[in-house]
Amino acid sequence: MDLEKSAHEGSETRVDLRKRVPEPSAPPVREAAPEGCLAVAIRIPVRIVVLVLVVPVRMVWDALVVAGRFLNDVLFRPLGRALLWLGRAVFVWPFVGLWRYVVVPVAKALGWLGNVLLVVPLVWLYRYVLTPVGHAIAWVATGVVRGVGAALGWVYSYLFTPVGRAVMWVLKGLGAVLAAVGAGVYAVVAWLARYLVVVPAVWLYTWVLAPVGRAIVWCGKGLVWLVSTIVTGIGTALYWIARILLVLPALAVWRWVLAPVGRVLAVIGREIRDALGHAWRVAGYVSLAVGRFLATLFRWIFVEPVRWVYRSVLTPVGHVVRDVVLRPVAEAARSVGRATRQALASARESVRQARADFRRMLFGEPAQPQPVDLGEPSGREARTLGRSTTALTKD
Repeated sequence: MDLEKSAHEGSETRVDLRKRVPEPSAPPVREAAPEGCLAVAIRIPVRIVVLVLVVPVRMVWDALVVAGRFLNDVLFRPLGRALLWLGRAVFVWPFVGLWRYVVVPVAKALGWLGNVLLVVPLVWLYRYVLTPVGHAIAWVATGVVRGVGAALGWVYSYLFTPVGRAVMWVLKGLGAVLAAVGAGVYAVVAWLARYLVVVPAVWLYTWVLAPVGRAIVWCGKGLVWLVSTIVTGIGTALYWIARILLVLPALAVWRWVLAPVGRVLAVIGREIRDALGHAWRVAGYVSLAVGRFLATLFRWIFVEPVRWVYRSVLTPVGHVVRDVVLRPVAEAARSVGRATRQALASARESVRQARADFRRMLFGEPAQPQPVDLGEPSGREARTLGRSTTALTKD
């Protein structure tokens, strides 16, 4: 029985734990917002009208895009590159050449000339003229300052110091006398001011001004309370008047007129926006189909016949013209060129020989260079590199 009770309690505990542990919930599915009958009634006519209006615009837009890409690839990009090259050739390269080959060498030459004509003479003048003169002036000024300082020190020590001490002793005596007189006068003036000014002023403040000020403050508080009460009543009245005459009518107009109209206009605007997007996509597919149809039609009407004519007519005719006409003409031209070159070479050689014979007839044979004796042994006495016996060690 105890085992059964323990097993039953364990099963209840497992059931409680299962109840307590929350199971993983699936991600919430976002439900579509319910649509009213007004949106459904507006959607189909609006989409039809917008599709009829948007399809021509989309086709014109696609045609303009294709034309723009063709013009960009064929005209604008090569023209831009040509203008860029022309701008570089006209504006950039001349200035670069002017800077590199004119301005920089001239600046270097001017810098060298300024260094030679200004900097070097000024440095020499400062180093060998102004510096020694400045040192001499500084030495003289130092001597003069030292002499004047010594004289002023003697005058201060033996003349100004005794006179100053005597003047200070006299001033101290006068100060003591004046301090005594001032203390007496201050005591008298303080006693008179206390009993003639301070005591009457304190009595006047305590028994006259303070009660009058308290009465004025009490009257001011009462006046402020009265004014605030009047202003509060007027403000409350104006608040309720404005609420009844302005706020409540405006709230009623907003709640019962503007809000419903705004909701209707929002539904119409949303449907027009969705219809425009849908119509733009449908018009894209229609424009793509029309473009492919026109491209296929252009290819079968113009491209394929031209290709067939080029491949079946012009290519065999070109081969025949090349084999029958151009190659023989090229061979004949090469033969004529070789014969011409040979004739010109023979003529140049004949002219060269005639010029040499004429020079020999006028000036005779040119002098032959004589061999120079370098002291080297010749014949069997020449140096040998592969044997131990040489011309220097031979007996």
